Amino acid sequence: MPTVILVLLIAYLLGSIPTALIVTRRVAGVDIRELGDGNMGARNVSRTLGARPAVVVGLVDFFKGTAAVLLAQQAGLETHWQVGAAFAAALGHDFPLFAGFRGGQGLGTTLGTLLALAPVPAALGMALYGAAFLLTRLSDLSASLGIVAMLLLMWHEQQPAVVLLGALGMILFVPLKTRLDKPRRDLISSGDHRAVA
Repeated sequence: MPTVILVLLIAYLLGSIPTALIVTRRVAGVDIRELGDGNMGARNVSRTLGARPAVVVGLVDFFKGTAAVLLAQQAGLETHWQVGAAFAAALGHDFPLFAGFRGGQGLGTTLGTLLALAPVPAALGMALYGAAFLLTRLSDLSASLGIVAMLLLMWHEQQPAVVLLGALGMILFVPLKTRLDKPRRDLISSGDHRAVA
């Protein structure tokens, strides 16, 4: 099997690890897809089960994205294939093989990939997000500020166009995935658990 295909496959499988599902079943014996907004992400875990399991979920989801890109880098793949590995990990999180292709929205995993692709802009953007959240307690606003700052820093650093466009594409997919998940959220809020069947 060509190295590129193997790396992309492994990246997708890493992304497919359903961290939130595993952690919530182990901690509370529940299926996170039946709680809150049904999203398999750290924010939904935090809202429904508290901060500790949410931190575990957030860290694992983040670093499985980082690991996917680092694998591509260690394999000596060119930059555009490293971005491809980032996309594969994010798609794995969004449409996980190990959870019936019903996953999260991928922001944490996307940010993890960007830390490996553009370490300084990603780290500074996430630091700004953290600071803004501590001041405002508004997650969406803080994330928006951090993401915009990160993209501007990537542009200022003259990151390769494929990295900048890849980052923009993955970030824009997050609200699209949120919209795609709306019918499932509506089923969950109505008490219809066919959403996780």
